[in-house]
Formats: sequence, structure tokens, C-alpha cells
Amino acid sequence: MEMEMEMTSPLVRLCLEEACKSGVAVERWRLQRRSLERLPAHLADALLRHLLRRRLLFPSLLEVFKHSVENIDLRGESSINAEWMAYIGGFVNLLSLNISDCQRINNSTLWPITGLTSLTELDLSRCSKVTDAGIKHLQSVANLEKLWISQTGVTEAGISLLASLKNLSLLDLGGLPVTDHNLSSLQALTKLEYLDIWGSNVTNQGAASILKFSNLSFLNLSWTSVTHAPNLPHLECLHMNKCAVISISNHSSTLASLKKLVLSGATFSAETKAFSFTSKSSITYLDVSKTSLQNFSFLDTMTKLEHLDLSSTAFGDDSVEFVACVGDTLRNLNLSDTKITSTGFEILSGHVPRLETLSLSQTFVDDMSISYISNMMPCIKALDLSRTSIRGFIQQQSPQEEEAKPSLAALQSLTSLKTLSLEHPYLSDIALSPLSSLTGLTHLSLRSTSLTDSTLHHLSSLPNLVSLGVQDAVLTNNGLQKFRPPLSLRTLNLKGCWLLTKDAVVGLCKRHPHIKVMHEFAHESSSLDQNQLLPRSSPPQSLAKVARRKSNQRPGTSVAVARSFIDQRVKYNREELFALQDLPLSRLIPQEGEFVNVPEILGDLVSHLVIQ
Repeated sequence: MEMEMEMTSPLVRLCLEEACKSGVAVERWRLQRRSLERLPAHLADALLRHLLRRRLLFPSLLEVFKHSVENIDLRGESSINAEWMAYIGGFVNLLSLNISDCQRINNSTLWPITGLTSLTELDLSRCSKVTDAGIKHLQSVANLEKLWISQTGVTEAGISLLASLKNLSLLDLGGLPVTDHNLSSLQALTKLEYLDIWGSNVTNQGAASILKFSNLSFLNLSWTSVTHAPNLPHLECLHMNKCAVISISNHSSTLASLKKLVLSGATFSAETKAFSFTSKSSITYLDVSKTSLQNFSFLDTMTKLEHLDLSSTAFGDDSVEFVACVGDTLRNLNLSDTKITSTGFEILSGHVPRLETLSLSQTFVDDMSISYISNMMPCIKALDLSRTSIRGFIQQQSPQEEEAKPSLAALQSLTSLKTLSLEHPYLSDIALSPLSSLTGLTHLSLRSTSLTDSTLHHLSSLPNLVSLGVQDAVLTNNGLQKFRPPLSLRTLNLKGCWLLTKDAVVGLCKRHPHIKVMHEFAHESSSLDQNQLLPRSSPPQSLAKVARRKSNQRPGTSVAVARSFIDQRVKYNREELFALQDLPLSRLIPQEGEFVNVPEILGDLVSHLVIQ
């Protein structure tokens, strides 16, 4: 939404802000129906979005937009009901309607839109009350080209009814009980280019029916029992997550158009056969994360790869040569939770000079890897070094140099660096001090129980920060009061900063209402982005539900906890905790050039408490 606002001129943005300033402002212009009817569609769409964001949109106000608005996005809005839909049914020029995740939408609420002859796109994803009866209503919307009904209440019978929508080019049936018979009945959809049937009951026999969709360019077979990918000549994107893959194709030439292949969590009965087609591959995007792959030799023929995800695999130093063969075409590389060390990474760093995104989280790389990145990867824009062996210092080899050298200072040579993640329990204020010179950073995520107000203070000098996270840190009320965020900051994540009181967090929210503050005490104070919008792709939570349904097992009760989490409150008794909250820790905001580490601070606190 913010990107759309940025595309409009400053004058238009100013007008939109003024028009949506308050309910009184809305009442002043809502009566000018003739002017609103002549409003250009893109401006009417923008005004409607702005009203929705400001919580100034109500059903009867929709009446003034019925001749001008072409696109409506109400996803996740809990208030959308039959009254809203009755007004939307009068939008004569409506092209696109998104009411996904609107839990009050049911079959009867869909009836008003049956007369929208101009409607070409409809998203009903996760509207669980929509069933086969709702599909019968949609049969009269003959011009529909794109339809999302994933995770609704539609059954096998309702899916077959979709065959009458001859103009469909996109159909999302994710999480529905699609059968082989359904795919046969849908062959009338000759214009279909996008088909999503993750978590369905389709088998290899049904997958053979997909060959009839000769124009298909996108296919999602994730979480199905399909083991052989169909040979589609125009297929560009294939998802087979969590499938038991035997082969991607029996004939290499038939998948010459394939550019994106996603196999996360898949198992392979025969690795060589599964990737036999890659000798003539045009794949630019490959995701084999969380797989059981042991042999990565197939990578040396994927010379067009731009995105490669090997996270949570057995990839290690002995396989680095295969990634190095990809060369300078590689732009995004994810090696998180692999066995790579700084030794292997040193070899790799000299072969991927145009890399822009790199994740090494949960690996064994140390501080030396930072120098390899800064010297050999000048194009890096996003870097994740969380939960590694990096400590922030490089021990000097020369006996004349006793002090350790700050390793993060080398990042200053990465002039394109915008996003940096350094989440590690042992990173100190002094180790992170060089970050204050990375003025180009827009997103910075830190997480350490060793950080104090000093880090927060120094990071306020970064002029372009949009998102900042300082989690699990020993931040105080006094430090938060003195924090002066950069003007560009929009998100501040302070989760796990246990020493902060509710009054301090609420006060921060009030002083900076344009910033979304994330903290245990801020859930009622920060109003930006209240609705978390789900992507149209399959959500992981739903995949987990499908897996449990298929295996007929009770879900586990264990909760995943970050391995680095330490509850600092166990160090103190109740009286000490209360004293800590109100204690004026002036030393935590050091003078320029002065740094205070956590042991010193805690020592001072203990002394203070003993004296009292």
C-alpha cells in the first residue's frame, strides 16, 4: 500500500491525506456525488484504500464509489458482511475483488456480486464458510479470469462446477480435496495458465490429466502423492514441496521452459534420476531447502541460476565447488543451517562476485567470513549472519598487536548493503559499534542479551533506517526515554527487552505514533498494520494441518524456542527487579567514544542494591 502511495504525486498524496483526515472531512466531500463519479479509477481506488486504512470506511460510504472504483481489497477485514457485499454488488465497473480471510463471508453474501459482469478477479481464500452453494452463485460471473478459493469449504462436487467458467486463466484450489476425477472435469478450462492444488488428493494418474492444460505455466503439486512431474512444454514454475520425488521429467527437452523449481522438504528416492533433466536446464530459481540431498553435483550444470536455496541440507565445504560453478549469474544464496565453515566460504566467495542476498545464519562461519564478504562480494544488499560463530572481533596474528580488531568494521566497504541481521546472544555493544557508520542501512535486526542502551543510542544516528530490531536486550526506561529514532524509522522491534515497563513503552508509542513498536506492552498502543495480510500462496500453518490430517496423528505440544533465548529475570529476586525498573542508569547512555559492557553494568546494579 505504501509503495502505491509513493507512485502518486506529492499533490495527490496531500489531497488524500486531507480527504481522510477525519470523519468530519469525509462528510464534507461525500455529498459531491457527481464529482466522485467522474473521479479517475486509479484515484478512486487510492482514496478507498486510504479510507480503509484510516478506519473511516463504512458500508453506506461505498455508494459514492460505485461508478469509479475498479479494484477493492478488503482482505482480512473482520467486519465485511452481507451489508458490505450488497453495496459492492452495485459497482458497475469493478474488475477485482479481494475478500480473502473475511470470516463473515458465506454463500448468501456472495449472491449480490453475481451480476457483476465486469468482474475478472475474485479472491475468497480462507473464507471457510463458502461452500459448493457459493460456487453455484459464481457460475453466473462468466467473465471471471482469476479465482482463488483455497482453504474454503468447497468439496469435490463444487470443484467440478468450476468447469463452466471457461475464461479462467488462474485457479487456486490449494488445501481443497481435489481428486483425479476433478482434474478430468476441469479440462474444459483450455485457457488455464496457473493451477494450484497443494494438499489435494491428486495422484500420478491425475497428474497425467494435467497434460491437457497445454498453456499451463505455473503448477503447485506440493503436499500431494505425485512423484513424477508432468511433462508440460510451457511450464515455467513448478512446486513439489514435501513430495516424494522420483523424477522431475522423463524427457529433458519437455521442461526447457522451466525457470523456477521449488522442492522444499521433498524426499528423493533416486537423486540422479530426479535431476536428470538439468543438463539442459534453463532454471534460474532453485529451492531444495530442508531436503535429504547428499549429492549436489547437479549444480555444476545449472549455469543460469540466479536464486539458490540450500538451507537446512547436508551442504558443506566439500560441496562448495558445485556452487562455485554457477559463477557470476548467482544473485541470491541461502546457506543457513548448513555445514559450511569459513574455510569453505573463503573458496566460495571468490566465485560469486555479483551476489546480492546472502544468508549464513546457523552455520559455523566466524569473523573471518566478514572480511571475505567485504573484499569479494561488493554487490551485497542483504546479509544474514545470525547465530553463527561471529563474535565481532578478529584476534591479531602479530604479537605486537595485542588488541582484537573489530570485524564488523569491514562491512563499511559494502556500499550497497541495505539489510543486515545479526542475532547472537554474545554480541556486545563494543562489537556492534562499527554499525553506526553503515549509513545506507534501511533494515537492521539485532538480538542479544548482552546489548544495552548504548547500542540503541548509537543506532539512532543511522539516517535511512526504516526497520530496527533490538531484541532480548537490557534496555532501560531511561534509555528508551532518551532514544531519538531517525525520521525514516517505521518499525521498532523491542521484543524480549524485559526491563522495560508498560509506561515506558506506551510513552514511546505516543511520542512517535508513526512507528510500529513491537513489544509485549505495545500490542494495544501501536495501531499501524493491525491486519496482518496473508499472501495468496499456501501458508505454512495450513500445510502443517494438512500433514496432520493425512497422517491422522495428534499434533505435538512442544513449542519451538530460540536456542539463544535466556530469561535474564532469573538473575534477580522480586525486590531487585522492581528496583531495576526505576533505577536511573545514566551510564547506559555513554559519551561519544565511551562504551560500557554488560558485566560492568550488572556489577554497578548489584553494588547499588547492596548499598540500599
